[in-house]
Amino acid sequence: MGELILIRHGETEWSREMKHTSWTDLPLTERGEEQARALVPLLAGRRIGAVLASPMRRAQRTAELAGLDGPVIDDDLHEWDYGAYEGVTTDDIHRDRPGWDLWADGVAPGPREHPGESPEEIGERADRALKLANAALRDTERAGTGDVALVAHGHILRVLAARRLGLPAAGGAMLHLDTATVSFLGFEHGHPAVTGWNIKPQPAV
Repeated sequence: MGELILIRHGETEWSREMKHTSWTDLPLTERGEEQARALVPLLAGRRIGAVLASPMRRAQRTAELAGLDGPVIDDDLHEWDYGAYEGVTTDDIHRDRPGWDLWADGVAPGPREHPGESPEEIGERADRALKLANAALRDTERAGTGDVALVAHGHILRVLAARRLGLPAAGGAMLHLDTATVSFLGFEHGHPAVTGWNIKPQPAV
């Protein structure tokens, strides 16, 4: 049975600075591009029959450099809408809002085009993304090509993994995810399971 392969995009300027980045369409840094290329060996030998990607260029460029051709763009793989916290670090938020936690509290309202999302809202979006990914997985299994890769962002992938495991969206808080990593969601004895998480390329010797 095939697996879902979750790939977080490579470094951007804001991810390096720990700033919340949702709808700001930043490119990969030079290091981010190197990170994306380094993912190729982690995917070697996998029979990937379909690729789904966020509409943001940092995700699409990561897919390209990782050797994943022809991704289908899924708007539901967009990162958590951080509303007024776009471009702001957690430390900055805590100065005005001590004890704030994204997973429990959501975000402050942003502009009309990007009002922000609650944990429940991003959970609903992750469910839609999972429905599409699972349909693609069934298609690849029938075609004998195996896995489905999803190239997106840290928080949406953590929520998606939590929902695949039957947890609430806030369960993603337990699944730390670095940039330019690969994770695997499969099955054990018929039950959804994490078969690999936050896997980084081995450094060159």
